[in-house]
Amino acid sequence: MRTGKKVLRLYADAAGDSRFADDGVTLNLQEFAPPAPPLLVSTAEAASRYVLMRLPAGWFGEPHAAPRRQIMFCLAGRLKVTTSTGDTRIVETGDAWLMEDTTGKGHATEVISAGDAEAVIIQLE
Repeated sequence: MRTGKKVLRLYADAAGDSRFADDGVTLNLQEFAPPAPPLLVSTAEAASRYVLMRLPAGWFGEPHAAPRRQIMFCLAGRLKVTTSTGDTRIVETGDAWLMEDTTGKGHATEVISAGDAEAVIIQLE
C-alpha cells in the first residue's frame, strides 16, 4: 500500500525569485517499530537539528531567505507566506512546508490566526 503526504515547497528559481510548488512525500506500508504492526512511513532523510517555535498573533517577518533547507510542521494557528513574486499560500495546523529558498529574494511570513502560531522546524542536511 502506498499513499502520500502533501508538502508545500518553497524554492528560489535561477533569477532568485521565490516560488511555490505543490509536492508530496510518498508513504509506504512497512514495519517501522516491530513488533508493532506495519504503518505508512516515508523514506528517511538526514536532519541535523530541530526547533520549536511560537509566533505571536499579528507577527510579521520581513522578506528573508530560509537560513537553511528545513521543513516546518504547523502545530497550531495559520500563517500567510508570500513569495518575492507576490504569490501567497496559507499554512495551517497539520500542514507541512518545505523551505528550500536559501538564496535569492526570500519570502515573508505573517501570522493570520487570531491566536499564536506554533510549529516545529526540522533543519535538513
